[in-house]
Amino acid sequence: MAVLPIHYPKEILTALDILAVEMWGPPGPPRGAAAGRIQSYVCAVVRNALAFLASGGAEVVDGVLFPHTCDSLQGLATQATDLGGWGKAAFVFQHPRGGERASARRFALEELRSLARELEAWTGRSLSPELLAAAIRLHDEIDGCRASLLDGRARLPIGDPELYALLRRGEWLWPEEHLAELRSAVGRLGPEPAQTGLPLLVTGYVPEPMSLLATLNDAGAFVAADDYAAVGRRVVRRNGVADADPWADLISRYLAHPPCPTRGTDLAVRMRHLVSLAEASGALGVLVHVQKFCEPELFDVPAILAAFTARGLPVLVLEGELERSLSGQAETRVEAFVELLRARGRAA
Repeated sequence: MAVLPIHYPKEILTALDILAVEMWGPPGPPRGAAAGRIQSYVCAVVRNALAFLASGGAEVVDGVLFPHTCDSLQGLATQATDLGGWGKAAFVFQHPRGGERASARRFALEELRSLARELEAWTGRSLSPELLAAAIRLHDEIDGCRASLLDGRARLPIGDPELYALLRRGEWLWPEEHLAELRSAVGRLGPEPAQTGLPLLVTGYVPEPMSLLATLNDAGAFVAADDYAAVGRRVVRRNGVADADPWADLISRYLAHPPCPTRGTDLAVRMRHLVSLAEASGALGVLVHVQKFCEPELFDVPAILAAFTARGLPVLVLEGELERSLSGQAETRVEAFVELLRARGRAA
């Protein structure tokens, strides 16, 4: 099943033996004329996805799932089927907004059960409580490994390109296969720092182009704290005992995700979360890496600038359009930003 960004109940898909293959665009120029059916002021993720679907790029999948991440992606759920020539099964998932309210939990339960019923009918499989509970345990363990790698980033003796290639393989691998390689990577965490570069907090939508990570490392910095919607914001950290009812447990997992503007998180709550990430990682600066026209991300940029400027941490805002590689201008800005941090360190 092709899945559009960002948050969706992967546990249900796993329990029904459905392989999720996520579509973050894909990056690069739109692969077909259908991108022109989307307004030019809509983000490249949506334009590229419609073009990719309409040109037959996803013919290998059996269906597609559209989470209501934003108005543009919600609209794509209609456009892909009505305008894009998509003739396969299409499903939608509506997010509850606004945190831990009782109404949000009720809404989430109804949406999850509704999607599960549709997928059961589509696959001809039954979603038993035992299958769902096993899938939740599997994804809890995956998130535990991912959290260990992100939290212990400075002690992991690999570069950012290698780490992010590993983390993002979860976007298309079977979960069991992904867990095996995550366990292997966790085993490489050492007792002492293994990174010599300047630590940064990076926040944004998706780490594309991935060459940004190599540029950071080559300039003498590394991602010490991650708040990408595609990576860190999808890692659930749960310390409590799982609920005996797998549906209640699934809702608890969903609501335990880190603050994200696509889920209607209170702005003050998200700023406190970002500041805590920076403090825990010792970040010396903040890179805000956003896609052009991505309203949920861009709405929070002024607050991010204010929060970290008040704490004396430099912030670089880098906008992109889902390019295949970083432009020379963007590379120069990243390198200058890292040099600024290095100069501040020498002055201190």
